[in-house]
Amino acid sequence: MRGLLTPKRLAVFLACVVSLVGCCALAWWQWERFSSASGSFQNLGYVLQWPLFGLFPAFMVWRLRRLNAQHAAELAEGAGTDPAEPADPPAEARQRYVPVAHEDEDPDDEHAAYNRYLAELNARDRAG
Repeated sequence: MRGLLTPKRLAVFLACVVSLVGCCALAWWQWERFSSASGSFQNLGYVLQWPLFGLFPAFMVWRLRRLNAQHAAELAEGAGTDPAEPADPPAEARQRYVPVAHEDEDPDDEHAAYNRYLAELNARDRAG
């Protein structure tokens, strides 16, 4: 467990603690609002939601660490292959797209004029 207390880990831990404390304070505030004469069940709902919001950053840290460990295990499992040599893409990805000419369509004069205009712009760009 090299580097247990790195500045980055300490900052993430402090952010999680601040989030939890802040959200618990907001839950307490909502509880006080619920207990008052003008309180409603909406305030009670917030009392239950705020601690969950405070725990969410800690959950995300746990989840990302778990995903990173899973990814590292997958990389270690596939360590027999040469990482410098990329895997061949599937044959479908290597094929170049070739547009299909539709013979059954009638030529559109407006479309043909637009294509001529684009070809003229392309020729100007290449020349200048």
